[in-house]
Amino acid sequence: MSKDKITSTSDKDPKQMSRRTLIDKLQYPEVDRTPANVIRQGDARDIPIPDDSVDLIATSPPYYQKRDYGHEDQIGQENSVDKFVSVLMDAFEEWERVLRDTGTILLDIGDTYRRKSRLGVPWKVAEAARERGWLVRSEIVWKKPNGVPNPSDDRFTNRHEYIFHFTPRNNYYFDKFGYKNIYDDPIDVWEIAHDRNESHLAPFPEELAERCLVAGCPPAVCTECGQPKHRQVEKALRQLNEEREQARRAMEKFNDSDLEEKHLKAIQATGISDAGKGREIQQVDNSEDVKKLAKEAKDVLGGYFREFTFPVKTTAGWEGCACDADTMPGVVLDPFAGSGTVIEVAESMGLSGVGIDLNPSENLRLYSDSDFLKGEKRVIE
Repeated sequence: MSKDKITSTSDKDPKQMSRRTLIDKLQYPEVDRTPANVIRQGDARDIPIPDDSVDLIATSPPYYQKRDYGHEDQIGQENSVDKFVSVLMDAFEEWERVLRDTGTILLDIGDTYRRKSRLGVPWKVAEAARERGWLVRSEIVWKKPNGVPNPSDDRFTNRHEYIFHFTPRNNYYFDKFGYKNIYDDPIDVWEIAHDRNESHLAPFPEELAERCLVAGCPPAVCTECGQPKHRQVEKALRQLNEEREQARRAMEKFNDSDLEEKHLKAIQATGISDAGKGREIQQVDNSEDVKKLAKEAKDVLGGYFREFTFPVKTTAGWEGCACDADTMPGVVLDPFAGSGTVIEVAESMGLSGVGIDLNPSENLRLYSDSDFLKGEKRVIE
C-alpha cells in the first residue's frame, strides 16, 4: 500500500533563506496586475498619490536632532521635541489620507540624549498619535547585535530601537500566520543586525523591511473596492512539528503502518478522548464508524496518536471580496525612502512600493516615475 509521507515544518531560518524561497513558503496567491515600484522627490507631509491607495506604511523618519540633511523642508531639526512630534503628526494626517481602511503603519523611531538624559521621543510620538485616534497595537523592540560604539563610559550601550504598529481602524490586514511561518514566534522583540551600507548613516536592514512587509502588506488587493485577500488557515492532516521528538516518532509509526488518511481524520474528530472530560470539551458526538477508525489508529500508534490531535496549521487558500474585478499587489509606502531599502525589498517580493524623499540618492534613479502615482493601473498583457 502506498501513501504520501508525513512531512514536517522545522526548516525555518530566515537568515539563510533566499527571497524566492521566502515567497514560496508564504504561499502568496497570483495577482492579475504587475507591481509598480517608484521613488520620487517629495515631502512626507504632501504625498503625490491618491487617497486610499496604500496598504502599509513602513518607514523610519529622521531622528530628532541627529543628522542635519541641510534641506529647508527637512524633518528632525526642530527646536523642540514637541515641535518635532507636531510635525510628525502632520505627516500622520497625510498618511491616513493615503492609507486604505485596512492599512497600517510600522514606524521605526529612535530616541535622543540631551544633557545626559533620554528625551523619550518614541513614546511622545506614540502618545500623540494615540491622542489623535490612532490605535497603538504593538511596541516592537528592535534588538541590534551590532551598532555604533558608545563613547560614554557612564551608561549602558544602547542596542535597541522601537518600532510602533499604528492602525487608524480595527479591521486592518495582518498576516500573523505568514509571519510565524517564516520567523517562528510572532513576538514583539526582533533581533536584526544592521546591514553594511556605506551610502546611508542609518541603514534600514533588509530583514527589518521584510518582516514589516510579511506581516502588514497584503499580496493581493481588489482593484475595485481595495479590499485585501486574507489567508485562510486549516489544520493539516499530514504535517506535524518535527522539532518535537514525540511528533517525529508518531510520523515514523504512521508511515510504517497501513493506516490511511481517514484514520487521521477520525483521530482529529475524536480528539484525545471521546468520553468523559474529552467529550465535554469537544462538545460533539462522533459516529460509530469514526470511533472505530479512531480506535484502529490508537491501537497502532499507541500513545503517539495524541500527536495527531495537534497537527500544524497550513494555508488552505486566500479569500477576498465578492467583486468580479482584477487583483493587484499590495502597496507599501516609505515616505522617508532614504537608501530605498523598503522599495527594493517590496520589488523582490512581488509587491508594489512607493518611496518619497526630499533628496533621493543617486542609486535610486533606476526607479523611474510611474503612472501609478496618478492613480492609474497597469495590466499584464
